[in-house]
Amino acid sequence: MKSNKIAIIGECMIELSGTPFGVMKQSFGGDTLNAAIYLARMSDEQVQTCYVSALGDDALSDGMIERWQDERINTDWVLRDNVHSTGLYMIHVDSEGERSFQYWRNQSAAKHMFQHSGWNRIAAQMADVKLIFLSGISLAILPEQDRQVLLTLLVVCKANGVEIVFDSNHRPALWQDTTLARHAYQQLLAITDIALVTFDDEAMVWQDGTPDDTLLRLKQLGVNKVVVKLGAQGCLSQDFQTQFEPQSIPANSVEQVVDTTSAGDSFNGAFLAQYVSGKPLSTCCQAGNLLASHVIQHSGAIIDLDVTTPIKAQIKELK
Repeated sequence: MKSNKIAIIGECMIELSGTPFGVMKQSFGGDTLNAAIYLARMSDEQVQTCYVSALGDDALSDGMIERWQDERINTDWVLRDNVHSTGLYMIHVDSEGERSFQYWRNQSAAKHMFQHSGWNRIAAQMADVKLIFLSGISLAILPEQDRQVLLTLLVVCKANGVEIVFDSNHRPALWQDTTLARHAYQQLLAITDIALVTFDDEAMVWQDGTPDDTLLRLKQLGVNKVVVKLGAQGCLSQDFQTQFEPQSIPANSVEQVVDTTSAGDSFNGAFLAQYVSGKPLSTCCQAGNLLASHVIQHSGAIIDLDVTTPIKAQIKELK
């Protein structure tokens, strides 16, 4: 019998935001970490959300781990690296409120996690988790050799009954070219059980003309279940083993969109929380849409816990 552990593989970076040479707020951010936090918040206590990554060996990284643990995230599989530092990005805010970004991640600890002396210990335990989630960014930050190490591990885990869930979350700046990104995505999709993709990304990478094109392409690659996120139009979902036609799940109405930074990440977290509890695909999508509709009405990727607590109760009522 599989454990109740959900492993989420990726990178979280230190975030500095504010005015250059002025006041800078310290925080952290990363697509998979955002999803992990929302998964932990929306899950029952028996589900363990395990983050798989590497951080530097410094006070800021210590603070990140403490805050993740406060969110009920299991950090036993977060490696500490005394050679490479935690990745960093800075958000510059100008006098008119416009934001620009700079990144320092080429030598990040997460980029080198598969070369860490402690990695084999973690890899040996991951074959017994219930589900593994990762994103296109999880792939993009890795050197090609390490990408193959990750893919080999996922093949072993899948053979052991672990479900693989992938969100392509394409970031062009992290890839040498689109051809390389396509090749990496195709390798991973060949072993993916559930694809949680955004149509805008799929159109950019694969030139899909419609969401139906995306569904057909992923079906042909062998993916069992697909969700195509459509922003304000909600999403399409299809379990190819049980459904002949895709199902449209409408988005929840929102009066004012404040910040869409973590719309997809929060969708993923709520979706996975319902999925591991055995809910139908349509219910999982409703949960994702509901949480995302609240998250985009607040600033920042992670909204206050007090806001998400009543949403969890609403999600439990979904059919």
